[in-house]
Amino acid sequence: MIDLHCHILPDVDDGAKHVTESLEMARKAVEEGITAIVATPHHKHEKYENESNFVIHKVNALQEAIDNEGIPLQIVPGQEVRIYGELLEDYDCHRVIGLNNSRYVLIEFPSNHVPRYSEQLLYEMQTKGITPVIAHPERNSEIMQHPDILYKFVKKGAITQVTAGSLTGRFGKKIQKFSLDLIEARLAHIVASDAHNVKTRGFYVKDAVNVIQQEFGTEAVYYFQENAEYVFRNESIYIEQPERIKRKKFLGIF
Repeated sequence: MIDLHCHILPDVDDGAKHVTESLEMARKAVEEGITAIVATPHHKHEKYENESNFVIHKVNALQEAIDNEGIPLQIVPGQEVRIYGELLEDYDCHRVIGLNNSRYVLIEFPSNHVPRYSEQLLYEMQTKGITPVIAHPERNSEIMQHPDILYKFVKKGAITQVTAGSLTGRFGKKIQKFSLDLIEARLAHIVASDAHNVKTRGFYVKDAVNVIQQEFGTEAVYYFQENAEYVFRNESIYIEQPERIKRKKFLGIF
């Protein structure tokens, strides 16, 4: 199993604080059945700047520490890029990279809204051969209230990544239900951990697989596992025809 979104690099963002914690996460990942992780530190976040060369350096150092401990886990570089206007220019200058240096770039929106320029930027990314991967849309309050925003992005070629902990209820029942709604409407293409540590923001991948198995069957489990492998290898994923989610506006929860 491949985890495409994880904050395992030490001392770069709000994930692992030091290499000891990174190693704890690596051991836990192996327990969860994960064989490879794309390290995706925050980039262009309010607090964090992690350009690609720095990420690659940190990945190489962590891989060496993991190998020295005999942990059977591969770490490769990526970023979780907070959407911003100059993203394409920085991609052309190799400051922004895709997941495992692929054409798939992990994009994060602010938690409470979707910037108005997002549609145009996602379109421009695709004209350059980049596939935007929208991180954890199920936790964005504007998308929860207006899921047609996400439908339009997917309809136009973006793909999405739902967090394992969202499916298991770690972020609350409303987010859990919305995550299941996204899968049912074929608006979810990847499930990843977005793990930050082993205590409060863990992997929960096995539990998420069980939820998907119970709700949607074995074929859906294979779909998400295979998509992660395709992205990891920079191959095309299979995208099913999305459907709209009819959504009543949530009142009093944000």
